[in-house]
Amino acid sequence: MNGSDTFVGSFGVVAQFFGQALFQWLPGAVVTTFNPGEPGSVIPPIAPVTNPVGFGDMIDFLNQTSVASTQYPLYQHWVNFVLLSTFVSLCLIAFIIYCATRIGQVRRYEESKFAASAHTITSLDVSRTQMRWNRITEQTASDNEQNWRLAILESDIMLNELLDVLGYRGETMGDKMRGVERADFNTIDLAWEAHRARNKVAHEGTSLLLNSREARRILNLYEQVFREFRFVE
Repeated sequence: MNGSDTFVGSFGVVAQFFGQALFQWLPGAVVTTFNPGEPGSVIPPIAPVTNPVGFGDMIDFLNQTSVASTQYPLYQHWVNFVLLSTFVSLCLIAFIIYCATRIGQVRRYEESKFAASAHTITSLDVSRTQMRWNRITEQTASDNEQNWRLAILESDIMLNELLDVLGYRGETMGDKMRGVERADFNTIDLAWEAHRARNKVAHEGTSLLLNSREARRILNLYEQVFREFRFVE
């Protein structure tokens, strides 16, 4: 048997299957559904189709089933059934959309809560530190010498806090900085210079002449130290 014969044979089997389904099984199922042939039925029972039927027989069959179907309540109230089903379906669709929207809102709220709880205390401290540093730079930009002195003193306090965060211990800032390894603290010389300038401002008071340029230079030393450890942005 060659390929063409195999194809023709397969096509014949498929055609036979669909022919039985269309002209035998499907009409028989419809007749059985719409006309069960119960005793006392007003409409005479229609015999189930068990053999292939012709075109004329099919027309008669459809006419009989259409007449029989009119006797069923569902067929008589089909329009009302469709309207009711449509209304119920729309209500269910609206309810599903509402539930999906609310679930999305709850998930976004939970994600925001989780994101807020994920921030560590260190990150919050850095945020407050940045606010302090912004205030210091504003004081340095003013024309008031007293603000410059306060900015330098506040910067030294921040430097002391940075040393504590890095784990250096000592009675004074000098003790803490003497315990620093240069390989771990590239700007330690700048920190020493800024701290000595702060001591002069704190100990000599108003007798020390401080101009805007010198104040900005000292603040720049602190800033370089802070930026090395990302203490400020």
